[in-house]
Amino acid sequence: MAWPRVQLVVTADDFGYCPRRDKGIVEAFLAGTVTSVSLLVNGTAAESAAELARRHSIPTGLHANLSEGRPVGPARHNASSLLSPEGFFLGKMGFREALAAGDVALPQVREELEAQLSRFRELLGRSPTHVDGHQHVHVLPGVCQVFAEALQAFGVRFTRLPVERGVGTCAWLEAPARAFACTVERDARDAMGPFSRHGLRQHLYRGTHRWTDAFVGLSTCGRHMSTHRVLASLARALEDIPAGRALTAELMAHPGYPSVPPAGGCGEGPDAFSCSWERLHELHVLTAPTLRARLAQNGVQLCAIDDLDSKRPGEGVPCEATLEPFLEPSPP
Repeated sequence: MAWPRVQLVVTADDFGYCPRRDKGIVEAFLAGTVTSVSLLVNGTAAESAAELARRHSIPTGLHANLSEGRPVGPARHNASSLLSPEGFFLGKMGFREALAAGDVALPQVREELEAQLSRFRELLGRSPTHVDGHQHVHVLPGVCQVFAEALQAFGVRFTRLPVERGVGTCAWLEAPARAFACTVERDARDAMGPFSRHGLRQHLYRGTHRWTDAFVGLSTCGRHMSTHRVLASLARALEDIPAGRALTAELMAHPGYPSVPPAGGCGEGPDAFSCSWERLHELHVLTAPTLRARLAQNGVQLCAIDDLDSKRPGEGVPCEATLEPFLEPSPP
């Protein structure tokens, strides 16, 4: 049996954020496009999301959260460098600013990550298939080291490395979004060293996958998602891949029905990102037959992250997919 040229994991983030988001994520999974979800264990709908994951046998990982809502660990009851005076995490940029200023105590980061990993086990009855970071906090300087240590201690094998080739040239991204994406990519490249030192490494030909060859999602978030852009991003990732080699890739997505306040969030209500119509736009792109058909046409196999373990060197011959089908002109 021939191996596909691309094995693609499609991960829906923010599972557990609110019932409306979760409803859309489950629909995308049942449609066959979303193949994995990342659960916010401090989300207001975490318990019902865990039940949905069990009911539908959805491969589920942990969406480690250090930036939004309330903590689940010891910081709930004590003063913490991770929290505002009101007891909430510091926010996407607030956490980054505090970290850069040296105001974040990394042992408290470790405590919170371990508490979230333990809470995941309580909710699902097993360890996560993978762990990634809400708002990409897991690749931040210092945090990435603690993150790798915690995953190694809990026996978690897979993570996300948000390095998207060519994201800095994506002219459709607004300047702030493009700058943030480039910063995330830089942090992710710097995190490869700490990840590798703690057993999280890209090691494909020995049958061990710690992160995928390629990542897509920084340039296709929200209203920017389309079949054409997803395929074009994969095409960029395929450039310079040696002939006959299969590629593993992850598409990060945030589908769902928009949150309606006050329901949702992680303890302080839903944010504008979750309430936006752009969540529904992603859901429509992911559940429409066009994307799945084009992926299949181009030799892309949708799979869960655990399925990557089934790829072994010398098993099968990669099929002869090329860049040309990906690059066919089509509306953005």
